Amino acid sequence: MKHFFKVLVFSLLMIGFFAGFSNFGIPEIKPAPPPVQEQLDLDAITPERFIALGEKLFNGKGTCTLCHNAVGGRAPLLDQTAAIAADRLVEARYQGSAGDAQGYLVESLLEPSAYVVAGFGKAGSADTISPMPSVTAGSIGLSEVEISAVVAYLQDLAGLEVTVDIPNTAKAEASEPDTQAKAARVALASAEEVITRFACTTCHKLAGEGGDLGPDLSHIGATRDAAYLRRAILDPAADIAAGYPPVMPPTYATEIYAGELELLVAHLAALQ
Repeated sequence: MKHFFKVLVFSLLMIGFFAGFSNFGIPEIKPAPPPVQEQLDLDAITPERFIALGEKLFNGKGTCTLCHNAVGGRAPLLDQTAAIAADRLVEARYQGSAGDAQGYLVESLLEPSAYVVAGFGKAGSADTISPMPSVTAGSIGLSEVEISAVVAYLQDLAGLEVTVDIPNTAKAEASEPDTQAKAARVALASAEEVITRFACTTCHKLAGEGGDLGPDLSHIGATRDAAYLRRAILDPAADIAAGYPPVMPPTYATEIYAGELELLVAHLAALQ
């Protein structure tokens, strides 16, 4: 009986210790607040600020530098695209309908297959189909105003006069009447839908199809577990695969729903 009480007292002390440690010894982890959409006063914005907005979108939300960079060579550099836009309009390979250089830049964002730079087309398309994902849908979702800002930045980047008219608030609201509704989307129901929405195959191969800027994921489950895959999606800078540039956007953590993340992780983990 004496031994029993010793064990009981010891057990109660240990329970009390761990309970206290869990409450006071482990720091509280507070989730970061959700991202706040930047509000712009288009009626007061200066051309310089509009160009700066375009640069921010180019390097951030638009994920342009994911492929258009000097490291991976996945897509052509765009520093002089605005300067040679007029020349491309008269090339035989041009399949678009733009009437001037500015129109070409807009078209190159909305309809990238209208002109595909030689050597940068989708595999097997003879450079007639661009692998570039939609910039107005999916995880990118640029608005009309944001597309205009990117075009203004590309013109400035090439050392040209910026010819883009800054849309006023009334025009922006008329072209995008339901911004709030667009932001609240329906959760995706399958891993395939998640892969399509977030354009994973732009940089990664799956089942042998896709880009090569990032690691081949066709059999990723054979070497990586679910915990690793989840961390790689939410914090891509935490563990960069050897031989690949650190270009995966860190924004997926704020764009992908929890259920979608688990669908994607389970799918990838099962790829043996």
